[in-house]
Amino acid sequence: MKRSVFFGICAILVLYGSIFISISRAPWFSWTENALSDLGNLRYETAPIFNLGLLTTGLLLVLYSATALRDHSPKTAYFLAFTGFAMQLVGLLCENYGRLHFYVSVMLFVSLPFAAVSYFLERRCYLTWLVFAAVPVWVLQFQGDLFTGVAIPEIFSSFVMLPWLTKTLITVWKE
Repeated sequence: MKRSVFFGICAILVLYGSIFISISRAPWFSWTENALSDLGNLRYETAPIFNLGLLTTGLLLVLYSATALRDHSPKTAYFLAFTGFAMQLVGLLCENYGRLHFYVSVMLFVSLPFAAVSYFLERRCYLTWLVFAAVPVWVLQFQGDLFTGVAIPEIFSSFVMLPWLTKTLITVWKE
């Protein structure tokens, strides 16, 4: 089981590693003007790094869910596996696919709270409620009160998942 925790740890490292490597190779990228998915646009040299990062992270989340998390929190394992699958779709159907990319991106960000709530219901982990801190950020974004790009709400949404996901990693490691 401890080896399976490795999948979860690697998912976090690969996700943020590919995002920040892509950003470092994209002098045109702006946190306030772009979406993270712009890094995966096929016209940029960052596309292979960013999209492969999403594909790999999604696979690692599915593997973590199917191995380490399935005994610890079986319902959450399904939701987190779905989140991993949605992440793979975002990497596969990059923004060059237009509306299709938009729909799978929404699917990814909507799946995050479902995984968090499921973990709360199974394990009474109050850290999961942090995921709802992203809601006001998205509301302000869609009202046009923040920035033209969505990179900040996107990265913030991923950051609020980290505390409870890290808790699962620690708890499963100890079991």
